[in-house]
Amino acid sequence: MILITGAQGQIGIDLADFLVERHGKGHVLVTDLRTPENLRPDRLYDVLDVTYMESVEKIIEAHNVHTIYHLAGILSATGEKHPELAWNVNVNGVRNILEAARRYKCRVFWPSSIAVFGPTTPKVNTPQETVTEPGTMYGATKVTGELLCKFHATHHDVDVRSVRFPGIISHAAPPGGGTTDWAVDMFVQAVKTGEYTCFVTEDTRLPMMYMPDAVKSVLDLMDAEQANITVRTSYNLTAFSFSAGELAAAIQKHIPEFTCSYEPDFRQDIADTWPASINDSRARADWDWAPEYDLDAMVTDMLYHVREKVSRSEF
Repeated sequence: MILITGAQGQIGIDLADFLVERHGKGHVLVTDLRTPENLRPDRLYDVLDVTYMESVEKIIEAHNVHTIYHLAGILSATGEKHPELAWNVNVNGVRNILEAARRYKCRVFWPSSIAVFGPTTPKVNTPQETVTEPGTMYGATKVTGELLCKFHATHHDVDVRSVRFPGIISHAAPPGGGTTDWAVDMFVQAVKTGEYTCFVTEDTRLPMMYMPDAVKSVLDLMDAEQANITVRTSYNLTAFSFSAGELAAAIQKHIPEFTCSYEPDFRQDIADTWPASINDSRARADWDWAPEYDLDAMVTDMLYHVREKVSRSEF
């Protein structure tokens, strides 16, 4: 059985669909703190709080789990408002998963983030091995998680794999408290109202990725031969970088009347500590990582799906 934790989050919704399509009905168990209202017959559901080790072990035993996609976590902006919660979920949660994986011989995927970087990290073409001194609690939890992954891989032979995700753009789920949420909000408001007030400055540039490529990266990494995995903390990963102003301009190609204003809030301080571009050459060399979407292709596809969802009142 394949277990997904935090399955109702931004990545989990899309990843579950791909895993069910690949492995078939009844082979994917999706879990979160609550069961979704609309249950689908092609997957199993359960409730799981990853901060309780007993619950993690019980669900692995009950379902004979062999692979875990551990996505449960508190995102950046929410983590800064609730630092103790972020530490408990993001650090104690991943430690419980890794300990359970050691005991039950499970493979693990866990997402890290560009939040591991900080103001002392090179901001342009950030290398794989570099300074990781984040200025946020969220970043601190991700650095700690990476070190826990490396420890369990090297000392306990746990096959745990990870990527440092950039900002993820998706139409599958509403924004969940991340610093890069403006990149999703802008699409929704462009379609619904024709205007948007962005919470970072026009020239704020960050590495980004479209959700289909994010899911592709997870599957590609987990499909790779174990001997090819040379990074046991977390692989740098990116698809493209753009500023808030550049995204607004790309949307205006499709919606000329769209207007965007800028009123930075506390999330600007977080964004300012993150890289503007990422060097992901190790991922490309080790497991042939290559994104399929560029900025224009992403904008075209996002607008199509957002319009569909707005017409159905899903956004």
